[in-house]
Amino acid sequence: MDANLNAELLDNVLTATGKSAVARDEVRVWSMSGVERLTLSDGSTAIFKYAKKPFDSEDQALRLAHTLGVPVPKVHASATLDGWLGMLLEDLGTPIRDADDLDGAAAAVVLHRTRSAPALPLFDQQALRSLPSRALDHLDQLRKAERWQDADDVEGALDRLVQAAEARSAGAMTEPFGWVHSEFHPTSLHIGQRGWRLLDFARAFTGPGLLDLAGWHGTLEEPDPTRLRVFLETYVAEGGTPDALAERGGLPAEKWALGWHRVWAVEWFMEQAIRWINDPATDPAYIKVVRRHLTDALRLLEV
Repeated sequence: MDANLNAELLDNVLTATGKSAVARDEVRVWSMSGVERLTLSDGSTAIFKYAKKPFDSEDQALRLAHTLGVPVPKVHASATLDGWLGMLLEDLGTPIRDADDLDGAAAAVVLHRTRSAPALPLFDQQALRSLPSRALDHLDQLRKAERWQDADDVEGALDRLVQAAEARSAGAMTEPFGWVHSEFHPTSLHIGQRGWRLLDFARAFTGPGLLDLAGWHGTLEEPDPTRLRVFLETYVAEGGTPDALAERGGLPAEKWALGWHRVWAVEWFMEQAIRWINDPATDPAYIKVVRRHLTDALRLLEV
């Protein structure tokens, strides 16, 4: 992000609160977003988070979640400038410990019980079923740009998923269906002195809650249906709907969830490659992760 634009965006959110910053410390910065801890003129601290599309409506999602009773950091102020969102957020401080599976299950129960919100994008069975086709569209655009030329295996895997998508997407709207955090990982759950808060709502939507549960353990390791089954059972024990354990699309819940989560990730990575990042230098890394997720998805969805 351009430094002058960043400074102006920060000034706009600070002006809205009537405060000024005397120190800025980077917490995490990447090409599409960043997080800083500010020390303000009154001695207090706050978090400055900035992001560009498609992460530029997180302030709305956080305010909505707060209104509906989800524990999230408070949004003190927000502003947009030249396609970038800036937010001044409550500083939750240093976590007292890392979130574990029991924390994750309990937080997911609270989120998934929250009343659905019409303002959130809807991701229903039709949207789930369309993911492989959307990924093929991204591949077509990449090839028109003379990229991903040696990815016939990616096309073949997506074609197989397209053929199976209608049958395997059945059950997408079985409970839990509602709020989906979509970046639900231990690092997005802050355990502090005053309880827990959910962070990172930039991609929240209304859809199958099992996508959250399938993503909790991350995607760096090989997907483990047995491990997810235990997590689903913990979720139910913590008060989640027993339907979380129900078969979907002719598959056990854990295989269905992990398989579709990988397809969902593939479509997202391919959209990033052509639309949001759009940097040919990143293609080898993106192709590698897409191939890995597709291999997992074909196995899990038994395609």
